[in-house]
Amino acid sequence: MSHNTFGHLFRVTTWGESHGPALGCVVDGCPPGIALTAEEVQVWLDQRRPGQGKFVTQRQEPDAVKILSGVFEDERTGGQVTTGTPISMMIENVDQRSRDYGEIATQFRPGHADYTYFAKYGVRDYRGGGRASARETASRVAAGAVARKILAGVTIRAAVVQIGPHAIDRDRFDWDQRTENPFWCPDAQMVSVWEEHLEKVRKAGSSTGAIVEVEALGVPAGWGAPVYGKLDAELAAALMSINASKGVEIGAGFASAAFSGEENADEMRMGNDGPIFLSNSAGGILGGISSGQPVVARVAFKPTSSILTLRRSLNEAGEEIDLRTKGRHDPCVGLRAVPVVEAMTACVLADAYLRHRGQTGGGAFTPGATTRS
Repeated sequence: MSHNTFGHLFRVTTWGESHGPALGCVVDGCPPGIALTAEEVQVWLDQRRPGQGKFVTQRQEPDAVKILSGVFEDERTGGQVTTGTPISMMIENVDQRSRDYGEIATQFRPGHADYTYFAKYGVRDYRGGGRASARETASRVAAGAVARKILAGVTIRAAVVQIGPHAIDRDRFDWDQRTENPFWCPDAQMVSVWEEHLEKVRKAGSSTGAIVEVEALGVPAGWGAPVYGKLDAELAAALMSINASKGVEIGAGFASAAFSGEENADEMRMGNDGPIFLSNSAGGILGGISSGQPVVARVAFKPTSSILTLRRSLNEAGEEIDLRTKGRHDPCVGLRAVPVVEAMTACVLADAYLRHRGQTGGGAFTPGATTRS
């Protein structure tokens, strides 16, 4: 299997399967001299960790990370820092329950990648989806923790803005609220609605979709490239690579199709510290290059394909069957996708920053100035 690596200068390779002994990642391209400890990575992994409530999978994984290479305990500074060499991290699997998947060893679960994997490779790890499992995203979150250490001054935060048909009220959007409830919800009044909806979905053995919004603050103007390295294209590709992701929009996204040219154009005025944009339909990216505004994207996640409802399908022999998926699954993958969306955004921005620094030395034009700042 190829294509397990993404990024250009900041490159991430993930490895491992859902029910294998461990999974992890190798981060290549991280600059040397950056303080990094396993505890700092663990903070972000704990946000994605399963088994933390009745509305997520009950698989009990501590997701304890070990840094195997790429860091050094520098006695001169009294801390552990990156060396500039590949950073390898490992997370052991401790709560596999492979017996739950024995009945589907030769059956294709509707909505899953079972059929397409088998059609491509002629073999598949049916235990929890193997490489196609969302368990792989733990590796991405670990890599994102490293990326955040590179992005000094950049804040990345995400929230769930819709579950099923229930969307938040934008007038009540409050980023601080997202950490006050188990749904990453920025609208306090929507929490009880989502809880009731998810309780019905969970008890029915079904699932529901969600939309996650991510915002990156402090990204300066100039990151990205105008043709084949567009920042929005790189970000969209990274977010679309997350399990169960079926759609990505940047800024106003699909809503901009209904705008007039006047409504869509983000007007500008001069402020004390540079340009001030009067709106952000572009989502902080113009012509593939960051504008200095917040970078904003939204990701649509489909309902979890593993449900208890009997569904029609086929087996490897081509026989028609009816099956239901057993095991421990999230009724809404959007909840645990929040730290994954943040991590992938961090990896893309870290890569964009390093590429920008490599090409221009990190400088950017400031209107009103005679030289690069």
